[in-house]
Amino acid sequence: MSRKLPVRSKIKVTDRSIFHLQDKKADENELSMGLVKSAKRTGQLSLCNRGLGTVPENVWKIDELVMDETKDVDFTRSDQQSWWNYEPLKTLDLSSNVIKIISPNVRLLQQLITLKLHDNAIESLPPEFGDLKNLSNLSLDHNHLSVLPKEFYRLTELRWLGLSHNALKKIEPDFGDLVMLNFLDLSHNKLTVLPPGMGYLVRLVELNLSHNQLLELPPDIVNLRDLKKLNISNNNLKKMPPLGELRKMEILDANHNDIEELPDFYGCTALKEIYLANNYIKEITEEFCDQMQHLSILNIRDNKLEVLPENISLLQKLKRLDLTNNNLNKLPRNLGLMSQLQSINMDGNRLSFVRQDIIRGGTDRMMKFLRDRITEEILAETRLENEWPDKYTLKKSQALMLPSRELQNVPDDVFKAAADAEVHIIDLSKNKLTSVPFGICQVKESLTQLVLSSNNISNFPPEISNCVHIQYIDLGKNCLTELPKEIGSLKYLRELVISNNKFTKIPRCVYDLENLEILLAADNQIEEINVSSDALARLGKLAVLDLANNSISTVPPELGNFTHLRTLELMGNCFRQPRHAVLAKGTASVLSYLRDRIPTA
Repeated sequence: MSRKLPVRSKIKVTDRSIFHLQDKKADENELSMGLVKSAKRTGQLSLCNRGLGTVPENVWKIDELVMDETKDVDFTRSDQQSWWNYEPLKTLDLSSNVIKIISPNVRLLQQLITLKLHDNAIESLPPEFGDLKNLSNLSLDHNHLSVLPKEFYRLTELRWLGLSHNALKKIEPDFGDLVMLNFLDLSHNKLTVLPPGMGYLVRLVELNLSHNQLLELPPDIVNLRDLKKLNISNNNLKKMPPLGELRKMEILDANHNDIEELPDFYGCTALKEIYLANNYIKEITEEFCDQMQHLSILNIRDNKLEVLPENISLLQKLKRLDLTNNNLNKLPRNLGLMSQLQSINMDGNRLSFVRQDIIRGGTDRMMKFLRDRITEEILAETRLENEWPDKYTLKKSQALMLPSRELQNVPDDVFKAAADAEVHIIDLSKNKLTSVPFGICQVKESLTQLVLSSNNISNFPPEISNCVHIQYIDLGKNCLTELPKEIGSLKYLRELVISNNKFTKIPRCVYDLENLEILLAADNQIEEINVSSDALARLGKLAVLDLANNSISTVPPELGNFTHLRTLELMGNCFRQPRHAVLAKGTASVLSYLRDRIPTA
């Protein structure tokens, strides 16, 4: 058995601690002659992240220091006859130290505008702090403050105030005297109540009260009529006052509270984002949907929702809807009519009629399921052939749905009623139309989806380009051979379906659709794939391209550079390369195969 020899460590052991606080003398030495000169010249002094335990006393007296050519600094001389041009201290940065005490001499910095004291260990402020009459920006975040001196509220020129991550349990009604404030952060404290004087801070644009212990908001908070962003998340709020007076508010974050019902938002015409996750809300009301038609984000996950109103389709500008972990067991039919939804989450509900693979299949799959369900339910309803939907039905559904009616035409007054109801979807699929009803142009201001599939249409009118907000057009299973160039002006068109027609090439206007994401052109007679810089290469957002079952004889290798494609379908064409075995491996393999065959210069 071999015997291990003792190994001698190369690490030197010393008695010095790895970290030690500076003493007062070391702190004083941090204010060097160079820093004083710079401060005199610029009016700015930074001593951030210097390990200071105290503030060098001469920081407070820096405006009184005398300098000349023979003496660099004289901390004792106060000769008023020796004067020259210099800049009084206006910006002082003492952040990221371990300072505990602020000297009463802070009052000497009368010209101070910006004072940064965040990330220290300050436990209290001297009464003299209130003498800084010109102070405009003050950061006291991440300290140990438990109370503010009464004199603090004399800082009436403050515009920006950060007091987050302290231990404040109470603020006085005098807080309302800080009427010039634009930004106020009181988050991460121990506040249980706000004084009524908060309503006087009428210039506030952003207010953060998150991570406190607030049980309610003062009624006069609605006086903050310039407020754009309000964060009251992570408190103990059970109810919110009507917020209609906050007409400029754009973002409301009330996540992680005990709120049981939606507040009244009537009048909040600028509100774009609402976050109400982790509360106890049981219902989204019809009034809410009427009031919030301009909303783009609604996060109401982890609540107690049991039902959604039918008129949720009025939220036509909604892009993100999070309903995760609620008690929903059914969905309103009109949910499928929300044309701008880019993200919808429904995991953790009791939706027994929706398969889990659909719920987990993403937004596109869920929205397709909901749209298909609308069509199926309409077909299942019993009605006379010559019966047209009335204005009340149109207004409620926000859609003109007339599929499978064997229609050869649609009267103009039907489209007039649809325009008055501001419908977003027109579905005339599975009829006997030989031309596109011109009355569709009457709905140009609100139309976002147009479905004309499974008809006998041979011409598509250029006037449809007047429907400038349209995002989805389905012309599948018709007799089209070309599309008018005017269609290229539809800048919001995201999906175009022209499958099962008689196209011999991709229409030229398609290459002008700069926001096109999905192009389905299978089952035509298309002979080539044009990847030039003035053709497919212009569609930088194209994610799905379906050219299956056409007459394509050659696949250009340059198509392999279109790495933004998520789905590429080329089966059923007459080219020899790539072979079927390569196509079967999926889009990524096909694109890689093509890139490898691009000729090198």
